[in-house]
Amino acid sequence: ITQSGDFIKTQEFSSKPADDEKLMTNDTVVESQKIKPSDIYEEGAIVFPVLHGPMGEDGSIQGFLEILKMPYVGTNILSSSVAMDKISTKHVLESAGVPLVAYVTYVEGADLEKAIAEVNEKLTYPVFVKPANMGSSVGISKADDEEELRSAIDLALKYDSRILIETGVNAREIEVGILGNADIQTTLPGEVVKDVAFYDYDAKYIDNKITMNIPAHIDSSIMEEMRGYATTAFRAIGGCGLSRCDFFLTEDGHVYLNELNTMPGFTQWSMYPLLWENMG
Repeated sequence: ITQSGDFIKTQEFSSKPADDEKLMTNDTVVESQKIKPSDIYEEGAIVFPVLHGPMGEDGSIQGFLEILKMPYVGTNILSSSVAMDKISTKHVLESAGVPLVAYVTYVEGADLEKAIAEVNEKLTYPVFVKPANMGSSVGISKADDEEELRSAIDLALKYDSRILIETGVNAREIEVGILGNADIQTTLPGEVVKDVAFYDYDAKYIDNKITMNIPAHIDSSIMEEMRGYATTAFRAIGGCGLSRCDFFLTEDGHVYLNELNTMPGFTQWSMYPLLWENMG
C-alpha cells in the first residue's frame, strides 16, 4: 500500500529487502502493478495488518477485511476505532477504573477560550496537545504556557478536529506487551530511556535516540500493578490478538496509563517484540 493509498502487486520476497527505505517510498511504483484493493483476496489467507495510524489501525482496514471475509490478526473494527481515538480511549478506561493523567478536550468550532480557561484551571503546564486520531506522535506538541498552547492547538487541528490536552508529568515511560484473546498474557514491563526531550516521530522511527531496559528496573509490585491495568484496559476496549500498553511512572510511584496501541511497531528497535523475546 503506497503513501497515497494505492494497492500494488509486488513480487514475493524470499528474504528481507536489502534497503528498508525502498518500502517507504513511491519512487519504484509501476502503474501496471496497481490492483483493486479487493484483489488482495486469497482463499485461506490470513492478513496481518501491520499498519499504523488512520486507515491502518482505526478500524478502516479491519472493516474492509471483514467485508472481504478475510480473517485477520488483531482487534476488530470497534476496538480498533476506540483505541485509535485518544478521547474515546480516555472515556472507556476511566469507566474501567484505570488511572489516567488529567486532561481537557477541545472540538473544532467549540468555544476555544472556554477550553483554554479550563486548561489553565484544571491542568498544570507544561501540557501536551494531541490530535485525537493520529499515531506515532504525529501532530503532538508540548506547550509551556498559554501562548504555546494556542499554537499547539492550531498545529493539532491540522490533523484532526478533536483535540486532547494533557498535563505533562515528570515520569518514566514503561511499556507492557499483551497477547491473547480471552486468555490474556502480559509481559514483564520494559522501560523506554530517551536521549531526547520529547519522544516524537523521528525519535521513534528514524533517529533511534532511545535505549530500552527489559525488564524495567522497577519494583515487582509496580510491575504487577501495570500488568493488571494492561489486562483491564485490553478487556475494556474489547481487545484481541495483541496490543501494547504504555504507562507513566512518577517519582512518587504513581502509575498512569498513557496509551493502548492495538498494533505495536515491529521495527528493529520496537519495544513489543523485544518484550516477548525477553519472556522466552
